[in-house]
Amino acid sequence: MSTEVFQLPNFAYALSPPTAYADLRSTAEDFCVDEILPFEPEGTGEHIFLHIKKIGANTAWVAEQLAKFLGVKPYDVSYAGLKDRHAVTTQWFSIYAAKIKQVDWADFRCEGVEILRHTRHTRKLRRGAVRANQFKLVLRAITGDQADIESRLHRINSEGVPNYFGEQRFGHQGNNINAGLALCARPLRRKLSQKNALYVSALRSLLFNYFLSMRVEDKTWNQALVGDVMQLAGSHSIFNVEELEQGLLQRVAEADVHPAAPLWGAGNTRHKNPVGYTQILADYELVCQRLEESNLSIEYRAMRLMPQTLTWAWLENDCLTLSFQLPVGCYATTLLRELVHTKNKSIQLTT
Repeated sequence: MSTEVFQLPNFAYALSPPTAYADLRSTAEDFCVDEILPFEPEGTGEHIFLHIKKIGANTAWVAEQLAKFLGVKPYDVSYAGLKDRHAVTTQWFSIYAAKIKQVDWADFRCEGVEILRHTRHTRKLRRGAVRANQFKLVLRAITGDQADIESRLHRINSEGVPNYFGEQRFGHQGNNINAGLALCARPLRRKLSQKNALYVSALRSLLFNYFLSMRVEDKTWNQALVGDVMQLAGSHSIFNVEELEQGLLQRVAEADVHPAAPLWGAGNTRHKNPVGYTQILADYELVCQRLEESNLSIEYRAMRLMPQTLTWAWLENDCLTLSFQLPVGCYATTLLRELVHTKNKSIQLTT
């Protein structure tokens, strides 16, 4: 493993590299994200649930303000996932407040934050407890062939895109990767700090992207191969491919199941025929060893991302609005990279 400063590679495209360019996040209102929970709060219980709209504020900061307002410990405030600062987002927070009976939410004043709804629930909101995220994006100052963009949108809608981790996962200029590589120079602690856990997660994501990029180059990222691990759409359930039965091929064509690649960790890989993974694992042998030594178990992530309810409209000849829903843990920028080259007009995000 090289000790040089890491540079993020340009992972393979499923379609040809885009020819058009566009501005993204010209305003915060051009990037809207709505969090969708997999359940409805019950209305009673020891945990206050807040549905919050925020702009120009990151999730952790909002959680701190809620803790101060209610006079509780920071760890009593929970949220399912991080949402962009430079965007208009809605998301849920929960606060353990067994001794708090009534709250006048009109007294909670926080710039850029609006409480849309408050209720109660019997259990706290846990990380990852999100069914999907709804996106509404506006691309501006588009230069390029409109017909090509339309063609790409239709293909993305029907075929999906490679389910890469977005660049924001790796930090500004890949700094999370550089920090993770430095961390792996010595054995990892079994219990990582929040910051070090972020770096380790970035390394797992990088390896996944390499695995996926290899399959994209082979044009098998959306196909089942003998020895593959398959993941049921909308689930973490996985199974091995022993033979290419017609029923399985039909399920893959209908996007009911997807081929999956590993998020590296302890345990034996389920792949019977890793199809070139060996070289990637050899290139990052020390990283893999450290991940295997940690308390992280090997997991699997679908290689194909199918956007739901994708619609679009041209506001002007150089302005396009997109609306779509993605499963939790998937990136809007991953979809956009197959459509146009984007330039962020706001600060690059690190969450």
